Amino acid sequence: MSITPLERLPRHQVPIFPGWWAALGPGVVWMALAQGSGELIWWPYMVAKYGLTFLWLLVPACLLQYPLNLEIGRYTLLTGESIFHGFIRLHRGFGIFLWLLMTVSFLWFGAFASAGGTAMAELTHWPSGWSQRDQSLFWGYASIAVFISAILASGVIYTLIERFMKLVAVVTVVGLLSACLQADVQGAIPEFVRGLFGPTAAIPRPWDSADASKLLTAITFAGLGGFWILFYSYWLRDKGVAMATFAGRITGLGGNEEAVHSDGFLPADTPKSRQHWLIWRRFLSTDILVGIIGNLFTTLMTCLLAYALLFPKGLLPQEYELAVVQSQFFAVSWGEIGRLLFLVVAAAFLTDTWLATADAVSRIQTDIIMTLFPASRKLSARRWYYIVLGLLTVITSFTMQLDAPGPLILTSALIGFIGTITFPVALYLINHRMLAPHLPAWARPSGQPWFLGLSFLAYLILAGLYLYNLL
Repeated sequence: MSITPLERLPRHQVPIFPGWWAALGPGVVWMALAQGSGELIWWPYMVAKYGLTFLWLLVPACLLQYPLNLEIGRYTLLTGESIFHGFIRLHRGFGIFLWLLMTVSFLWFGAFASAGGTAMAELTHWPSGWSQRDQSLFWGYASIAVFISAILASGVIYTLIERFMKLVAVVTVVGLLSACLQADVQGAIPEFVRGLFGPTAAIPRPWDSADASKLLTAITFAGLGGFWILFYSYWLRDKGVAMATFAGRITGLGGNEEAVHSDGFLPADTPKSRQHWLIWRRFLSTDILVGIIGNLFTTLMTCLLAYALLFPKGLLPQEYELAVVQSQFFAVSWGEIGRLLFLVVAAAFLTDTWLATADAVSRIQTDIIMTLFPASRKLSARRWYYIVLGLLTVITSFTMQLDAPGPLILTSALIGFIGTITFPVALYLINHRMLAPHLPAWARPSGQPWFLGLSFLAYLILAGLYLYNLL
């Protein structure tokens, strides 16, 4: 392994902050990606089935991710390196363990493309004569083909991802807000708000032990949990924030290839660096809160709609109808036109999950391969990116055939949960122990990482409860 020791990394002045409009973005990508997973599927499912019994867990579950995002972002802003590079610096064996676990967990993310296909199948009922499952798979494969073509034709790939995800986020929020403003939904708001502070009544139906994994996934992945949360580091890196300005970016075939550095850089101890870092530090907190609060707002709206419209009728999103049942969200606003509009929106923010995940996992795999195996650097980062992207496309296209979207998404989430438990400890050791001595005093973490410890304790308890439920 050829990793430059931290004390020998070159030092540069922290780049000047380019302005809020230019800098913000990774948090919005985080928000839009989260909208396509638990926010559309598992939280509405739990509310539709059990009413407000578990709603009070939503806000704490979202806030638990803030300290993790903060430490992940801090490492990338101060070094220009990915967080996985930091894991490998911390301990080679630990980094390899997480790499293998992550690789297995993402073998099933093609399920999000087929979940988006459920919306398009319901919208078009085409190809005619095919079963709902086959129609859903057809549209899932079609969306993958469109996204791969867009990646190949793009200049800077991250720019494509950010612009598309921003569009999805805006359309989703506006559409859901419009549905929530209807009279039928507003009547449920007072009781719904009370449910945020604790159960307001006895559980409305007997607890189904098969829902334990769904509840665990909903809580742990309220936002982006498991290995998904590590994506934030790579979006910050390709956005070029703070010291990542010097790291280089992966470009599509439509752009000029850039050199992507494996090892990072450290901030020089100068007054200007300190001044610039203070602004970048505020940016990091703001960008994270944009993602978390925006995602929380979206999730609350989907849960409100589920409580007002699905719960009274006992309608549950299942199998190849993950998006079809929720189309009633928009039907309450605009009738049949609203239902059709929701299906289009659902198709967008479910299949965009495949796009963002395929891109991020390809970046991670490229980064790890070039870090662990110096000989691999004979090929450029862009070349490795496309090799991995091609393999992921083939693998996920195959695993889409194995089961309905719901069980496949759960499989990926439960594997990733193992990583979630280890991240708080690893992030503390990386930023507060390993990196801090090599930073200027003004760049070191201040105070005690109590919130990081709280996240670890919460995820550990969740794991214990899940195992207890299995026994």
